[in-house]
Amino acid sequence: MSAAPSAGSPPPASAARPVNLLATLRGPADVKALPAEHLPLLAEEIRRELIHVTSHNGGHLGPNLGVVELTIALHRVFDTPRDKFVFDVSHQGYVHKLLTGRTGEPFRQIRKTGGLSGFLNRAESPHDAFGAGHAGTALSAALGLATARDLLGTSEHVVALCGDAAFTCGISMEALNNITHATKRLVVVLNDNEWSISRNVGAMAKYLNELSTNPTYNRIYHDIEEFFRSTPRGERLHQIWMKWKRETKDFFVESSLFEKYGLRYLGPIDGHDIPLLVKNLEFAKQSDVPIVLHVLTKKGKGYDVASAAPERFHGTSPFDIATGNGHSAAGAPPAFQDIFGEALVREAQLDNRVVGITGAMPSGTGLAALAKALPRQFFDVGIAEEHAVLFAAGLAAQGLKPVVAIYSTFLQRSYDQVVHDVCLQKLPVVFCLDRAGLSPNDGPTHHGLFDLSYLRNVPHAAIAQPKDEDEIADLLHTALRHPGPVFLRYPRGAGPGVKPKARAAALPVGKAEVVRAGTALALWALGPWVQDALALADRLKLELGLDAAVVNARWVKPLDRELLLAHARSMRLLVTLEDNVAMGGFGSAVLETLSDAGVSTPVERIAWPDAFVEHGSSVDILRAAHGLDAESLFRRLAARLAP
Repeated sequence: MSAAPSAGSPPPASAARPVNLLATLRGPADVKALPAEHLPLLAEEIRRELIHVTSHNGGHLGPNLGVVELTIALHRVFDTPRDKFVFDVSHQGYVHKLLTGRTGEPFRQIRKTGGLSGFLNRAESPHDAFGAGHAGTALSAALGLATARDLLGTSEHVVALCGDAAFTCGISMEALNNITHATKRLVVVLNDNEWSISRNVGAMAKYLNELSTNPTYNRIYHDIEEFFRSTPRGERLHQIWMKWKRETKDFFVESSLFEKYGLRYLGPIDGHDIPLLVKNLEFAKQSDVPIVLHVLTKKGKGYDVASAAPERFHGTSPFDIATGNGHSAAGAPPAFQDIFGEALVREAQLDNRVVGITGAMPSGTGLAALAKALPRQFFDVGIAEEHAVLFAAGLAAQGLKPVVAIYSTFLQRSYDQVVHDVCLQKLPVVFCLDRAGLSPNDGPTHHGLFDLSYLRNVPHAAIAQPKDEDEIADLLHTALRHPGPVFLRYPRGAGPGVKPKARAAALPVGKAEVVRAGTALALWALGPWVQDALALADRLKLELGLDAAVVNARWVKPLDRELLLAHARSMRLLVTLEDNVAMGGFGSAVLETLSDAGVSTPVERIAWPDAFVEHGSSVDILRAAHGLDAESLFRRLAARLAP
């Protein structure tokens, strides 16, 4: 391959290269047909395309730059869609998309409205054998595919591509325990780059690092391999050496964890050496027992800015290629996550019982600030949400005040621990649910549209959402003083730009805030919808002459029953506005409260449909697609209020 580019520059063009190899690929058959000497040029073109497209669209750049050669080698050896590739998380599937006929304009619309998904999607291509978006799912899913193949009597190969971080997930270890009992043929590619989103932590990360860096094993492996390849019959001798190495490896290094589970272990090998990858994958393809191929890759390879900042370029917003800098507007308010992170540091400085817990996302959740300021009060447990919640329960049982910062969509993975271990015991754990609402470019696997529905029915759970940055600090302060579990939800990105007070204030639990008085109808809004409700109230007054009250509901549970019933008994209509599915959400809580009180005031619920909302270029575009934009809502209310 060509030399690494200088910092901040995309890979350079080769002087003697075929013209646009990538554009000639219609599918995997064309990848197989390319002369081997052209593959490094193809890898170079793919990297240039990845950098170009993500600089405009954002996306998972670092992980994809790291698997270019690996994905090419997979398509040289296996035959999709007959053979099945299962990518863990599948955020590193961009190269796979390019090699399976989705080049050109389709790929350049990735993560945009109507364009390709940023993850693998069964509905998008027959080459996408299994969809994903959360970590740790590949082994179980691939084992299901392989076992189904065995039961049906077919002969396709199944390959699971797992990052090293996937093995911090309990579900991966559960699958690993079951593999040899379910099938004799499964290829597991362990893509080891030492990172998930942030650097991997824990005993498994340490183990994999020791396995890949054992000096005796690697020195013997590489020295003898080079010797054999330099002899006239080197290839045959190398094959004998590989067989001997597999059978005598324990003499030099303790048997791998995978072999203890009954899988054959092969590696570690250079994940950027295509010929070496092809040879090892060919061997794995012929294996008559489940096999793990341990591949070492570099996250962000080929773009120095990304390799130097792998956490920032794991999932990036649009950026300038030359510098790697983002395109954030000057003077834009900080994101909710950063305001939360700063508020948590202030609380933890005042009380050393306050600790923060994250699952491999210190920056994404804002907890990086706590890690820097008070490292002893910060815990990153890796991609292990179930453990994070149960760990927090244990801390709370000993009198600490744990704050668990997890994206709304990822808390779904620990629902049993929330119910059984925290809420049942009424333990004072604070859950801060970032990305509650839409994560537009990422789509349905990352939209936080279900948490109100899956939490509201759990006894002892208190649930709140701030309308602005000042209120998130106040609600965190309040939650840390509440005697039971509290769930704070807030959206991705910036709020309206309200600077928090110097000292946070405690807010009354279960009490809403009347932002604007009115007599005709009441708009009960959650979080960012408060600003929309104010604009809607202005238009209702201007065009229809209707005085609409606007309420910052703030608490979903307990609901402000007193104020709600007062409005219901004096208004023509109650309107609820929330970023959650309508079924079982905030609007449902209002309806239940009115029904229990025997009040029949009509309620209009503004919420998301009973569907998985697609990805799109922005929140506004997705709202408009589902009739939740300002114009649609005004017409909807005008029709409802018509005499």
